[in-house]
Amino acid sequence: MDMRPLKHFLALADSLHFGRASETCHVSPSTLSRSIRQLEESLGVTLFERDNRHVALTRQGETFQAYAREALEQWEQLRLSLQSEALRLTGEISVYCSVTASYSFLYALLSEFRTHHPGIELKLHTGDPAEAMARVLAGEEDMAITPRPRRTPEALAFKSLTRAPLVFIAPREAAPWIPSTPESPSAEQWREVPMILSEAGLSREFADTWFKALGVAPRIYAQVAGHEAIVSMVGLGFGIGVVPKIVLDNSPLQERVRVLPVKPELPHYDVGLCVLERRLRSPLIQALWDEVIER
Repeated sequence: MDMRPLKHFLALADSLHFGRASETCHVSPSTLSRSIRQLEESLGVTLFERDNRHVALTRQGETFQAYAREALEQWEQLRLSLQSEALRLTGEISVYCSVTASYSFLYALLSEFRTHHPGIELKLHTGDPAEAMARVLAGEEDMAITPRPRRTPEALAFKSLTRAPLVFIAPREAAPWIPSTPESPSAEQWREVPMILSEAGLSREFADTWFKALGVAPRIYAQVAGHEAIVSMVGLGFGIGVVPKIVLDNSPLQERVRVLPVKPELPHYDVGLCVLERRLRSPLIQALWDEVIER
């Protein structure tokens, strides 16, 4: 069976750009356009509204997107289940994580797996950890290394890899706005402190809760995607940040900042691997999942 038209459709549905989608599929834009047009003719509906500047899914296209994802997943599961156990597993698995997680966990996670399953290709995508779980839920990634949220969605399976404290970090050099007694914070001390926080995610939730308990709204100097940039900005003296200790320990700029002994301490991060429960029916996904030892 030729599943390429479905892959072409999903690539365009994800990027909404013929050029980028054709590069992802390793075909020419004209081939991609022809593939989409043939799908639309077979279905008798328009899947995309497009002009010279914009591409957008129609309502029928959104419905077909869900079908295409499910059809490709089921095809992969069927193809692999029909293989003899004597044959090695082949295919690809996409893993999403932050830059820090890529060198903190992936080597230990994947080194033995690569030895056991050399026929499985691993595709690594890095970015803001706040987006990790949403990308797995949307079917954009097979797995992700991510902090466990306060409530894990029922559709997800989660295995813990480590626990990491969240810490307040300040520049090494003195500044008048750095609290002198962080171990006994007060609203007056922290009201004018420039804060550098994540745009979203668990660390932002915990930081907002901490300030709310103190009875003061944080003075936001900058909101950034990803914790690595927070360490950089704090090292440059722009403000105080909140980051997981594991990010600080792996940062090349850790000597330029210091940890403030703030009380009460922020909650710990529970960092782990997540996957859609239904994706564990795939022999490829299950093989990697079984390699992970929960801590």
